[in-house]
Amino acid sequence: MRNKRELPREKLSSLGAEALTDVELLQAVIGSGGKGNDFKQIAKNLNSVIQKIGAEKLTIDDVKSVKGIGDAKATVVFAALEFWRRKHAKQTRPIIDAPEKAAEQLNFIRNKKQEHFVLLTLDGARRLIKSRVITVGTLTASLVHPREVFAPAIEDRAASIIIAHNHPSGSLDVSAKDREVTKLIREAGELLGIHLDDHIIITGDDFASAN
Repeated sequence: MRNKRELPREKLSSLGAEALTDVELLQAVIGSGGKGNDFKQIAKNLNSVIQKIGAEKLTIDDVKSVKGIGDAKATVVFAALEFWRRKHAKQTRPIIDAPEKAAEQLNFIRNKKQEHFVLLTLDGARRLIKSRVITVGTLTASLVHPREVFAPAIEDRAASIIIAHNHPSGSLDVSAKDREVTKLIREAGELLGIHLDDHIIITGDDFASAN
């Protein structure tokens, strides 16, 4: 008869989480396999998917893609992962839930002599995934196309985005072009399911929203 101490959940209870390998921890979360599916193999396959994609970018659809994991188990696995990400990953990735916090990420373009158009990609908890300069324009205009914005946003598996650009003139006036870009990006985002949270205009010492 199999010793219960060999089972991940019992091993965790008696020896502590540090005694379990990564795969055993996943086995403990999964619990058991379905008909014809060994939960050990399911855990190994899930671990491979996590290593390939990265825990920060993993989606619930990625979890469901593993043979033997149905909707119910995928929900449990992903909820546990997301809880960890919200409690611990935020220590290294700031939450951008206010214009002031977005502006803090844009200090590097405040005093640029040309317009720099920047994309901030965010996850579902509004944590910053990545900051990118999309285009560098002239003193008065920075042209940007939706594909240049959403290609990296899709790559990052972003839930939402913030766009921003600097005004080298120092003026915070929102131009017709600024509003046009906001409208264009927002409408494109609606089609893709990626929400535009804000469009920030930044100068040497201040910022404003073009929403």
